[in-house]
Amino acid sequence: MIKTLAKSIREYKGAAIATPLLVTGEVLFEVMIPFGTASLIDQVKAGAPLPTLLTYGGILALMALVSLAFGAAAGLTCAKASVGFSRNLRKDMFHAIQGFDFATIDRFSNSSLVTRLTTDVQNVQMAYMQLIRTAIRCPLMLIFAFTMAYIMGGWMSFIFLAVIPILAIALFAVIKVVHPIFKRIFKKYDHLNESAEENLSGIRVVKSYVREDYEKQKFERAAEEVRLDFTRAERILALNGPIMNFCMYCVMTFVIGVGSYAIISTRGELIDVGQFSSLISYGIQILMSLMMISMVFAMCTIAEEGADRIAEVLTATSGITNPDNPVTEIADGSIDFDGVGFSYGGDRRREALSGVDLHIKSGETIGIIGSTGSSKSSLVQLVPRLYDATEGTVRVGGRDVRDYDVEVLRNEVAMVLQKNVLFKGTIAENLRWGNADATDEEVREAAELAQADEFVQGFADGYDHMIEQGGTNVSGGQKQRLCIARALLKHPKILILDDSTSAVDTKTDKLIRTGLKSYLPETTKIIIAQRTGSVEDADRIIVMDGGRISAVGTHEELLRCSEIYREVYTSQNKQSHDEKQIDIEATDATGSDARSKEVSANGR
Repeated sequence: MIKTLAKSIREYKGAAIATPLLVTGEVLFEVMIPFGTASLIDQVKAGAPLPTLLTYGGILALMALVSLAFGAAAGLTCAKASVGFSRNLRKDMFHAIQGFDFATIDRFSNSSLVTRLTTDVQNVQMAYMQLIRTAIRCPLMLIFAFTMAYIMGGWMSFIFLAVIPILAIALFAVIKVVHPIFKRIFKKYDHLNESAEENLSGIRVVKSYVREDYEKQKFERAAEEVRLDFTRAERILALNGPIMNFCMYCVMTFVIGVGSYAIISTRGELIDVGQFSSLISYGIQILMSLMMISMVFAMCTIAEEGADRIAEVLTATSGITNPDNPVTEIADGSIDFDGVGFSYGGDRRREALSGVDLHIKSGETIGIIGSTGSSKSSLVQLVPRLYDATEGTVRVGGRDVRDYDVEVLRNEVAMVLQKNVLFKGTIAENLRWGNADATDEEVREAAELAQADEFVQGFADGYDHMIEQGGTNVSGGQKQRLCIARALLKHPKILILDDSTSAVDTKTDKLIRTGLKSYLPETTKIIIAQRTGSVEDADRIIVMDGGRISAVGTHEELLRCSEIYREVYTSQNKQSHDEKQIDIEATDATGSDARSKEVSANGR
């Protein structure tokens, strides 16, 4: 874990190395101050003249200033190193997440990743700051101060060593109890963030169902669980202070009592006033160092679990990688599925797809239809390697998709997913995700083909209209059309529309399909839909059922041979068929009445 995190220090290594060196200088001059103070007291006791006292005072002031300068410089380099380290950690984690395949992303929840990028990194930053400064300063201060205390006080200095085992045992016991609690806390942090994220992303549903009170209670429960565990952990950690203070006061009481008695009884021969004052100062430095060490251990205990969670993200490997010599050119948009099976998580006992054999010619328009859960989306996600097949082979342009450079493959496959996502920025910026170099004319042409130009022009600022995060300020149908336009700008060899016209009316749906034919005649088009009307003019239609291909054919062929397709078509068109039948009967009735009147008139 430490090796993994240490890779993120990089350009801040110099500041991290300079900090302990500057801290060493700070400690050296700081431990010399009590020694100088003892000398000044001895000079006062001896009745030295004022110039001599001023000289000693000036030396003390100079040592204090130099120690202060070293300390201030150490503070600056420490801040630079720790903040830079945390910045690199967040950057490395974010870059790692961008390289994850869908299967790896599924291992981490969104809320957990957010916690790792924020709270965990903050805790690691604080621990790192203490490690390169406080954790260096305290042991050095402990060693130097004890050495000087021995020089000044002799045998009396060993009383300071007596408390170290007591404090070490107490610290070990505290950390052993607290660590499991913090491990539990970070998982509850994930649940807390998950509750907030879920509520914010679904706030419209919450309000439409008047579930604000329920969501408040759910969030409060999660927050209360975090509070209770944190309170318990902090309460245990707080025992460090009283234990340290008790030991410090006991030691100082002993030193003051014994030292005072030695000064009085020996009249300064065993230990004089100057030595005694420096011994007290060194004792305070030693005990304060021990207290600070306990704080470092406490902070590291808090940060340890977060560091493990960060390292888990940094060391996670994507199951989808480039081969040693990847193919960088795709011949055409043909797609072949040979004996393909797929299961999420690799569990073959729960296959989403099984025994899929399908061959699609380049430039062909394929419709896919099936009930919810029939794995239509799972099938097409294998084409751009969002997931890899667990059995069989998927080929694009005659080559196994695993032979291609992943970026090259995905640049030639434009996919409009079921969940349409727009990002904060202008409409033009969102559309240029498909082609960063697209001209304004190309952007508008793609929008026209996707039937989006009309409503975009209705905005006062047109294509410069700002889209809010997640596209919350446009309707579902508008969002779908913008996402289709974005995909068209890629000019891909394969275009996949995964139920991406469900929120538009049938007329607009038909206009979009007509535009696709004229705009991308050589592109292979796969259209997943719930409406048979969206796929009935496709070259072939695939009927999915239970993760298998149930039937393949044209609209007319499937009406004859596929019971599933016929049922879907009948259920969707029954109402319109009945309405047409009523119109025909009404027309016939009207015509019959007219003919009867005409016959009667002729008879008269």
